[in-house]
Amino acid sequence: MVSQITRGIKISVLTSFEGTYFKNYKIHYAFTYQVTIENQSKDSVQLNSRHWEIYDALNDMEMVDGEGVIGKKPVLKPGEAYTYSSGCLLSSPIGAMKGHFNMVNFTSTRSFKVEIPSFKLGAPFALN
Repeated sequence: MVSQITRGIKISVLTSFEGTYFKNYKIHYAFTYQVTIENQSKDSVQLNSRHWEIYDALNDMEMVDGEGVIGKKPVLKPGEAYTYSSGCLLSSPIGAMKGHFNMVNFTSTRSFKVEIPSFKLGAPFALN
């Protein structure tokens, strides 16, 4: 698990390799990741959008932007946490992801970015 705190918001990520499958005559490697967002600040905040950079050892980096996470825009009061799971497909057994969440502080009404720490995606059979 990797963790990082930005402006009182702690992001923790846990990854898992789910297996391989063939699609369109090509092998794909499936990974899931569980993200926990903990509000360690004194203000209520809301996650509005996300930005991901997905690195595949055999391909270029792919950027993904979108509203909320898994269709939700969670509001976190001080001391609260929100956990969700998602996944990605790579064309190689090794890769990495990083990004940020765009959030708003309800006290100051200001938007701010919360960094998602870089985390590795690796199939156990491909790692030493």
